[in-house]
Amino acid sequence: GCTLVLNKHKPWIETSYHGVITENMDTVLLDPPLVALDKDAPVPYAGEICAFKIHGQEAPFEAVVLNRTSGEGVLRAKGPVDCETQKEYTFIIQAYDCGAEASGASWKKSHKAVVHIQVDDVNEFSPVFREPMYHASAMEGKIYDSILQVEAWDQDCSPQYSQICNYDIVTSNTPFAIDRNGNIRNTERLSYDKKQRYKVMVTAFDCGQKRATESVAVHIDVKPVCKPGWQGWNKQVDYEPGTGSKQLFPKMHLETCDGPLSAVRAMVELQTSHIGKGCDRETYSEKSMQKLCGAASGSTDLLPAPSISTNWTASLLTDSGRDSDLIFNFDGRQAANVPEQVVPQNLTDQFTIATWMKHGPSPGLRAEKETLLCNSDKTEMNRHHYSLYVHNCRLVFLLRRDFTQVDTFRPAEFHWKLEQICDKEWHYYVINVEFPAVTLFVDGVTYEPYLVTDDWPIHPSSIDTQLTVGACWQGHYRLLYTVSTPRFTQFFRGSLSGLTIRPGRIETQKVISCLQACKEGLDIHSLESLGKDIKFHFNPAQSVLVMEGEDLESVNTAMAKVSYINSRQFPTAGLRQLHITTTVQCFGEDICISIPDIKALVMVLPPSEPRITIAGSDQLVRPAADLRGSMGVAPFKELRITSTVTKGDVYRPGVLEAMHNLDYCDVLVIGEELNPEQESLEIHHSSLMGKHLDATNSTSGISIYGVDSMAHYEEALRQVRYRNWRPATLSNRRFRLTCSELNGRYTSNEFNLEVRDETVLFSTSPPLTHSILSYFHHCLSSTHAVSVSLSQGHTQMNLSFKHISPPTGTPPAATVVVVICIAALVCIVVLGIYRLHSTHQDSSKSEEDGAKDPEMDWDDSTLTITVNPMEVRGHYTKEFPEKALPTLGLLEWLGLND
Repeated sequence: GCTLVLNKHKPWIETSYHGVITENMDTVLLDPPLVALDKDAPVPYAGEICAFKIHGQEAPFEAVVLNRTSGEGVLRAKGPVDCETQKEYTFIIQAYDCGAEASGASWKKSHKAVVHIQVDDVNEFSPVFREPMYHASAMEGKIYDSILQVEAWDQDCSPQYSQICNYDIVTSNTPFAIDRNGNIRNTERLSYDKKQRYKVMVTAFDCGQKRATESVAVHIDVKPVCKPGWQGWNKQVDYEPGTGSKQLFPKMHLETCDGPLSAVRAMVELQTSHIGKGCDRETYSEKSMQKLCGAASGSTDLLPAPSISTNWTASLLTDSGRDSDLIFNFDGRQAANVPEQVVPQNLTDQFTIATWMKHGPSPGLRAEKETLLCNSDKTEMNRHHYSLYVHNCRLVFLLRRDFTQVDTFRPAEFHWKLEQICDKEWHYYVINVEFPAVTLFVDGVTYEPYLVTDDWPIHPSSIDTQLTVGACWQGHYRLLYTVSTPRFTQFFRGSLSGLTIRPGRIETQKVISCLQACKEGLDIHSLESLGKDIKFHFNPAQSVLVMEGEDLESVNTAMAKVSYINSRQFPTAGLRQLHITTTVQCFGEDICISIPDIKALVMVLPPSEPRITIAGSDQLVRPAADLRGSMGVAPFKELRITSTVTKGDVYRPGVLEAMHNLDYCDVLVIGEELNPEQESLEIHHSSLMGKHLDATNSTSGISIYGVDSMAHYEEALRQVRYRNWRPATLSNRRFRLTCSELNGRYTSNEFNLEVRDETVLFSTSPPLTHSILSYFHHCLSSTHAVSVSLSQGHTQMNLSFKHISPPTGTPPAATVVVVICIAALVCIVVLGIYRLHSTHQDSSKSEEDGAKDPEMDWDDSTLTITVNPMEVRGHYTKEFPEKALPTLGLLEWLGLND
């Protein structure tokens, strides 16, 4: 009677499971294994396990029963499992038995067990850098622990494969290293001068040693150590002549490294001491410069260029300088006596002494006096009447008056102590004497003497004085029982140029400034755009510029406007040094930042040199009457002076005509000098009126000088007259003309011209003429007569001849010869007359004033040559074209053609 219960127990499983699945695989490894037990076993159905069911989270897994009897099961993934999507899964699982009967009714389920599954990662992703490129900067000279850090990441889910375990620098030979954390450091001190920027390629590895697909670029800039100073300037600036003002430092600025400055002072100095007398000045002759600057005439040049008339400087050492400056170098052994006729005799209470001087300190402790100029007794005594000398870097001017002028103790020695006297640079010294006051100008700046000593006047004597340059003349004088020989003493060591004395008046400051003015210097480009807070100052020569400002930006703007200018048409080519010194003041301190000095160069390029050409007729043939006339003849009437320059432009090369000034033209007599008793070469003073020209003449020629245009020189030269009142003694007179620009720096061609007396010219071949006439006399001795008449006005020639019948027996051939003789004679006579006539016409065309003396006209309206006729045989008239005649070859054979 009891009921049998077949399924009394429910299945049993563990309370929790831990599983691991590798991503992209399907089998889960469970710990403990999935096994369900049932106490109903071995009873069929009730003791068997039919299913495992998963609850929750919609987990992508399924549980499959492998063996119903043993209860074993397995957990599988329903699809691909991706760790990067989900690393872990947690869900509930229950086991179900097969129930009480075969139909599977009345299943019993176990308790709920927790399953925790971890997805194992596969290293499927490569590291990727977080930035496409890295940029950093490093200061030169410093070793860094880390200049910058790079960072890569990995998409893998696990620490093993997602973490970056290593970084590496791909670029070889770089002064950098990288650590495991991506920090880049430098392995040596970097130098901005050596290299300003580095590019380094870097890669990364994850902990599974998978390398980044693409390396990343790291740019590292080397920053120079902030050094206060000027930046953005060129060491050399090229200057092309004729371009006006050129900015020297258009992009220059001052780096103060953020110092709290309160004021900046910059001094720009242009150094031109290597050029001639200290900068690009006009190098015209001293006389031309004085005329240009408006100085009064009457100065005496004591150091002229050596020549026949100025031979006292011939023994001195000269140096023509870089630009034709005439410089005399004195080494303590040279001196010159100025001829008595040259020395100004009338030095009154007012006169001027001027000179260029370059002088250095004298060797030795007790330096001797060094005399520039000295007027002393020629013989017997050794008294110095006036002198200019240097002693221990002091300039001293001595002036002793005669007793006849004054008989009291008066100022006699004037002393100046100046740095310029011994700085080995060129300076222009002018001493203006307005006795008893004496003023010194050095480079246009006035200096009063620091010491004036008095002395007694010199006792009157009949001894002549001697003016010397470079030393002082010591005449005979008696010392106890010995008598000294005259000699030079107190020699000068240094260089002089342009030493002049002007008696009777003093030079004005305006003229002094003009005579020493520089043609090159510093300039400020567009002055009006300078800030108001900038103060600037130029020295008189504009070689030094000082600028001050409180605002750094204003100072930078002002420095960018500093320019170089050279106003000469043909400047001296070469280098000029630039020197910039800067001081910076900070708040509450005197000088807080040290700014290094700057040294730069201005290169003045060579100018396009002019080619001066003199052209015109090289021969003047005139009748004696013209040469004798009161006006004489104008040899250079047809003269033309031109100047051309070749432009070196590659794109537009060519020769251009250039207008510029000349400073002298010399007409020299070639051969014997002029004989003043019978000939003269002169130019009337009125021809120079309104021009900056003067002229001197002598028996060896004429010199016209002064800085003036080529057109004015042309006009003046055309007015030069040559006259010879005894032309019969003249076979020819030859002249040579040359012109100069810049005191001989550029010279013209040598233009030669010959003046000839046409009557002498026409009678220069008596042997030939005599032989021809003899021949024709033989031809015509007894049988023929010829009459020739030439009418000037109609260029008509009438020829008539008579034939006397020959004696019986004369052969007919003789008649033919006679006719040929007559024809040849007529041709020669006619052509000779034509030549004489046309020469006269050509020469008279060149007379400029049109006014002629009556005796200078040649009456050639009718010219008749007659051989007495005996019998008229025929008459012949022929029109001769004048221009065609000289083409006949017969003239050349006879030597009558030019």
